[in-house]
Amino acid sequence: MGQIVKKGLAHLLGGWHVSVGSRIRHCNRGQASVELLGSLPALLMVLAMAWQLVLAGQTAWLAANAAKVGARAQAVGKDPRKAARSALPDHLKGRLVVRARDGSVGKDKAEIRVKLPVPLLLYRWSAPLSVAASAGPPQEPG
Repeated sequence: MGQIVKKGLAHLLGGWHVSVGSRIRHCNRGQASVELLGSLPALLMVLAMAWQLVLAGQTAWLAANAAKVGARAQAVGKDPRKAARSALPDHLKGRLVVRARDGSVGKDKAEIRVKLPVPLLLYRWSAPLSVAASAGPPQEPG
């Protein structure tokens, strides 16, 4: 079965081809490029959210590590703030908040609490959220 294409009809339809016994078809040239450009903002948003989750997880891990280092330093009589600060990368050292409880009052145990702001997409910006971690000296069994 051949195609029925008349010069006047093809010109009016703007590139549409009519075949006997089939549907009307149009050339899809460039369709993939248009779809990619349409989905690109959504793809970039998903990647940015995934990266933000990675940064939040890394900050939580670094805060826990800094609290442990500070607690170890406090257990041997050294400055816990200085030790906690030394366990962090340079871009987080200036934003660190450390609270130390010595455990000499009542039943309170010694504890180091560390608080860090979560970086926002880049390490230069801070999100309004922060993560905190605390650690104490190792407990003796028994």
